[in-house]
Parts: sequence; structure tokens; C-alpha cells
Amino acid sequence: MPAIAQVDVVHLHADDNIVVAARPLEAGETVEVAGAAVTVIEPIRMGHKAAIAPIGKGRPVLKYGQSIGVATESIEPGQCAHSHNLVHSAGERDFAPCSETPPDPEPIAGRTFQGYRRPGGKAGTRNYIAVISTVNCSASVAKHVARRFDESLLKDYPNIDGVVPFTHGSGCGMQYRGPAHEMLNRTLAGIARHPNIGGYLLIGLGCEQGAMGYLLESQRLIQIDGGNGKPQGPPVLSMQDVGGTTKTVEEGVRQLARLLPQANDVRREPIPVSEIVLATECGGSDGNSGVTANPAVGVAADMLIACGGTAILAETPEIYGAEHLLTRRAKTPEAARKLLERIEWWKWYTGVFGAEMDNNPSVGNKEGGLTTIAEKSLGAVAKGGTTALVDVYQYAEPVTAKGFVVMDTPGFDPPSVTGMVAGGANVVVFTTGRGSCYGCKPSPSLKIATNTPMYERMIDDMDINAGVVLQGATVREVGEQIFEEILAVAGGKKTKSELHGIGEEEFTPWLIGPTL
Repeated sequence: MPAIAQVDVVHLHADDNIVVAARPLEAGETVEVAGAAVTVIEPIRMGHKAAIAPIGKGRPVLKYGQSIGVATESIEPGQCAHSHNLVHSAGERDFAPCSETPPDPEPIAGRTFQGYRRPGGKAGTRNYIAVISTVNCSASVAKHVARRFDESLLKDYPNIDGVVPFTHGSGCGMQYRGPAHEMLNRTLAGIARHPNIGGYLLIGLGCEQGAMGYLLESQRLIQIDGGNGKPQGPPVLSMQDVGGTTKTVEEGVRQLARLLPQANDVRREPIPVSEIVLATECGGSDGNSGVTANPAVGVAADMLIACGGTAILAETPEIYGAEHLLTRRAKTPEAARKLLERIEWWKWYTGVFGAEMDNNPSVGNKEGGLTTIAEKSLGAVAKGGTTALVDVYQYAEPVTAKGFVVMDTPGFDPPSVTGMVAGGANVVVFTTGRGSCYGCKPSPSLKIATNTPMYERMIDDMDINAGVVLQGATVREVGEQIFEEILAVAGGKKTKSELHGIGEEEFTPWLIGPTL
């Protein structure tokens, strides 16, 4: 992309009464907005908002052409609009389901990536062996088993990307077959049958509430052999049955050694881009997330969907305040209804603990220029692009639809991405303004920086710099770059987080309800 002079401010919508600083602005500077000059009357940090018109007390502050809250005092042109003079206000939103459903995008034909074709037709972008702990009590054993398969042991199996322990802090102390149990089962099973997993071993303690038998049966991890009619399933170990820690580790190592040749017996081949399921996430967001990286990811999502693929938008608490934009573009009333039901559930769920949805912007988010949940959400949903919303999924539910979908997850990055990956996402795109270093096994995680200073400071962790939008590049240009990088990564190119070996500790199933 050609270098273009630095932009001073970004005016996102003609109706907006604020602009976003594209660089630090000093008091006394004059910036031009829509042909008019505005004098900055106090320092405005990069990513923060400056008023460009008088905003009276109680009047809405507009960004993206939408209200992000109301002024708590009069705000003058050139003055900073932030937490000291701006608060969230839910207001009335017109959900109008299906009233603005866009037409299907113009198809993009013929694009492929080099992936692994799995039995059953799914496509993998990586080839890992998984050691899955069904309960925290067997987590250490799962780690010990996986660590026995270091690079020296895997050198004879070049097509295997690694042996990964998937451990967590739950599996017991919950209602049997209750919501938490079913959610955990979906997550564990989603990893087990993920197209990026070439083989797996399940390890439990033996007496946990998250019973191994129920996991296998309810998630259909046991299949009936057509030849003899007997049930067949993955290698399963119970520490209490095998005889404790040491014996289980040794048996686990023996079981995995048998899986290695079969898991290694795969080759990458051209696969249609329609088989990519993309998880989109934003973490460590700043005031430029909704200006640069998130809309650029939206462009990439639209291109993927035009190829016949799937893009997942998650983080339900970071949809709150912008859900009306999604219900309006829903393909069906059912999809809109599902989304609104999840929003109402979250209002109830947070209320149970005395929390509020507007508590979502973190300290770091606010330091980066985000003030209210509405502002954060309006920028966050830009990752979903512009196509029709075709379906809404529960946490870790298998995603089967093609097109743009929503999955109900928390805003906290590790459990959010864990849910999408368990649902089948084989590539992750992660935008960040403050500098998140998130990695994710078994699915590669592309890191997109929202601003150039952070990209340059953390270049060892960032894959793409969307901050060039603030230097004159177009969102479309960056979106096309992200799309091409998604295909390259799906085909085997390593992300920065993969080069660092990051991704094992980030497996974090969402836990709801009491621990009993």
C-alpha cells in the first residue's frame, strides 16, 4: 500500500458530533472536519473522542451515526468526550427484524487453500494430537502425557503439528446434566472432533460429576462398528481404574504412540475456501478498533462468505447496544429472536451477580478511548461485515450454517474463542488496540493491530497492521490483505503466536452457575 500523509481525525458518519483522534492532538491545534475548522481546546489522546459541535447536557453523543451515550455536562467543540462527561444510556432501539436484510453477496469462485480433508468431509488447517482432560483432577496427568511427546519424539512424524493437553478448572461440583455440564461436554467434544485434531485421548479421574460415559454417549463420540455391531470410541483412561498418576501417564503415552502413524498419514491438498470457519474476536480494544481493524476484518468476513464460507461473531456482552443493527439484517425472524433472547439472558445473568452490562469496557479499553458499552459494541460488531445474519448458536454448539452467524459467548477472550473453536472454527482473527498476545491451539490466531505505534512496539506478536488506515490506506485494502492472510495461514503459514508456541493455556471453557 502506498504511504499517505497521516490523518488527523476520523469522522465516521455525517451525523456524528464527535471525531476520533488518529494521532495525539495538542491544545490549540486546528483540524478540518467536513470542510469546517475545529480548534482543539485540550489534549486529545490517540483513539479518544473530540466534540466537533456543541453537545448539551443530556444530549446524545453520536459515533457511527448511533448514540453511544449522553453528555453529563455541556461539551464544547474541541473538547474531549470521555468518561468524565459521557455515560451510557440504553434508550430505545428499533430492532425491526429482517427490515434491512441485505442480498447475498456476489459469489467469489475458485479460491482454495491447502488444507487437510478429514473423514466426514470437514477441512482442517492444522494437524494436532489432543490429550483431553475431562476434569481438573486429571489435568496434570494430561499435561505429563503431552510433554512426553517433544520435538525429538515427533521428528519422525513431520505432518503432526504437536501434542496438546486441553485442561481446565471444571468437570465436577456441578449439576449432573445441568447447563454447566452440557456446556462443558459440548466444548470437550468440539475439541475432540475438531478438524484440526488428527487423533485424541480422553483422561478422567473416575468419580467426577462430568462422567466419561455420559460425555461419550451424549456427544456421540462412541460409534457402532458396522462389521461386528460393537461400540467403538477413542482411547479413554480413568486414573482410578488404571492405578493412579504414574500408571496413567505411562498408559497414556502408549496409547498416543499408537495414534501417531495414523495421524501423520495426511497430506495437505487444495480445498475450497467455503470450508473455512472463521472465529472473529477483539481484545484489548481501543478507540480505533471500530475505525480500522474491526471493519477491515468485516471486509475479510464478507469476502469469505462470498466464497461460501462461515464467519462467527461472538462476545454477546459486546453486541449489547448494537444488537438492533444485527436484528435488522437477520435473514429470518427466528435468527433475530434467538439473538434478542441471548441479550435478555445476559441482562438476567449479570443482574444475578449485581453487575451491569455497561461494566464491560475494561480499564484498558477506557484508557484507549472507549467510554461506554454501546461505543464498544458498535465497533465490535463491525467484525461481522455487512452480510445477512443467518443463525445464532449457543456456546460451543457445532456451527453448521454457511454465512454470517453469531455464537453466544462472554466477552473475555479465552472462553469466547474456546467456544468458537469448539464450535468448529479452524482459523481465528483477533483484533487488538492495546496489544493482546493471544494464541489458540488447535486453530491458528491472526493478530491484527488497530494502530501503528502499538504494532511497531509489539511487532513480534502482531501479524497485520490495520493502523495504516489512519495513514490514508482504505479499510477495503486492509480487509483484502487480511483475507489473503487468512488463506495463507489456513494453508500452513505460521502466525506470530504459533512461532512463539502460544496456545495451550488459552483453552478456557466458559463456566456458569454455582460450584457445588
